[in-house]
Amino acid sequence: MIRNFSGYSIGIDAGSVATKGVLFNGKLVKEIVIPTGWSPKKASEEACKLLIKDANIKREEVKKIIATGYGRVSIDFADKTITEITCHAKGAYFLNNKVRTILDIGGQDSKTISLDEKGNVCDFFMNDKCAAGTGRFLQVMTNLLGSEISELDKLAEGAEPEKISSMCTVFAESEIISLLANGASKESIAAGIIESIANRAVSMLNKIRVVDEIAFTGGVAKSRILTKCIEKKIRKPIYIAPNTQIIGALGAAVIGWEMLNIRGN
Repeated sequence: MIRNFSGYSIGIDAGSVATKGVLFNGKLVKEIVIPTGWSPKKASEEACKLLIKDANIKREEVKKIIATGYGRVSIDFADKTITEITCHAKGAYFLNNKVRTILDIGGQDSKTISLDEKGNVCDFFMNDKCAAGTGRFLQVMTNLLGSEISELDKLAEGAEPEKISSMCTVFAESEIISLLANGASKESIAAGIIESIANRAVSMLNKIRVVDEIAFTGGVAKSRILTKCIEKKIRKPIYIAPNTQIIGALGAAVIGWEMLNIRGN
């Protein structure tokens, strides 16, 4: 039985680089993204406080806090912790119930998820052993170019990509240093970085059964050129949410809301 509930739930996704929070009451009320820093717990506490303050509500109106992400085990004030796989699936499906495949590239890991028609997880593949193709990889590579991740699209626009064969951060760093020493342009190297991440993403998608519609989530999904590059390689359109970083936090908040309204606990 669904109850007529008037409170809020909060979802917290404590990532290695950024902590994301969502305030939810049947719809997305507020969202926030702040640096995780050295303590996922402190960042999560801060995210909750800011969400409550910005929404001008009282703490007691928040009836459920659900935590997910890299730092979820440290969030001892959460009512429940849930895996990233489940929360990303729930968040993406909430925004677009046609989504059947998710590609998520975060700060330190990446994953692909297959959903059924009800949004349940059917299969997944996760790479959390190395930083290959993740936000951390991208940050190291762009730093070598004297640039920022946010400027990568502008830098790579229209450039012919240099071939970067390694996705290991250490070896790719050596490749880029050699390319720069040999006179390769920063623009072509930036395009090569995007191309290499796209190849990695396609390889991960091939680990599961890819069914339309495909959602691309995580901070790296903000790259318009990367999205287009992946679309070209898989020959399928990709759905991009308005804020690709908060999908896990949104899913956690939706799960908390469902616990309150459906199971009543």
